[in-house]
Amino acid sequence: MREASDLTIEIVRPEDIEKRSMEIITSELNGRTWPEPQFSIVKRCIHTSADFDYADNLVFSDGAAEKGVAAIRAGADIVTDTKMAAAGINKKKLGAYGGSVHCYISDEDVMAEAKDRGCTRATICMERGADVGRDKPVIFAIGNAPTALVRLCELVEEGKVKPALVIGAPVGFVNVVESKEMTMETMERHGIPYIVPKGRKGGSNIAATICNSMIYYKG
Repeated sequence: MREASDLTIEIVRPEDIEKRSMEIITSELNGRTWPEPQFSIVKRCIHTSADFDYADNLVFSDGAAEKGVAAIRAGADIVTDTKMAAAGINKKKLGAYGGSVHCYISDEDVMAEAKDRGCTRATICMERGADVGRDKPVIFAIGNAPTALVRLCELVEEGKVKPALVIGAPVGFVNVVESKEMTMETMERHGIPYIVPKGRKGGSNIAATICNSMIYYKG
């Protein structure tokens, strides 16, 4: 075991911590790069999770990152399936572009309808989100529930919504991989941009991080 006296702690000013983190991530990627704004999204997902698997599992449809940035700058709203993702998205900066964040998961009418219909609350949330999409561009950022992705795919197939971007990042073991594959196939077929971390990984923090990466992008 190393003694505490053997350890060297790098002194970094608070305002420089993120910059230093990004330098370390870039270095450890060993020269791998992506076109911007994809690269910013990849680095921020790694920064949030300390997991370099995101360098390999993030799938971007053609021009998805650029289209997401353009949608945000055009005032797109963001619909998410978790309060955690909603809390993590920078609403002030999004609001400066004219966008808002919507999460219906804890609404009493959503809970009641889900119970009556015998479905998940996330399913109902997607239907509420489709209503938002009738009036303005909408980005769906899914960080928890595969059922949200399944219902969103159905709504797209039914012609009830055409999202500006779909972020499909549920995490876990039951129907997670399958719902992501369904999302990529459905969105590809309908010409809808998507960003999906393939496999079991993801989560509300990743969904929020992808949104923030596009909100913060300065290119």
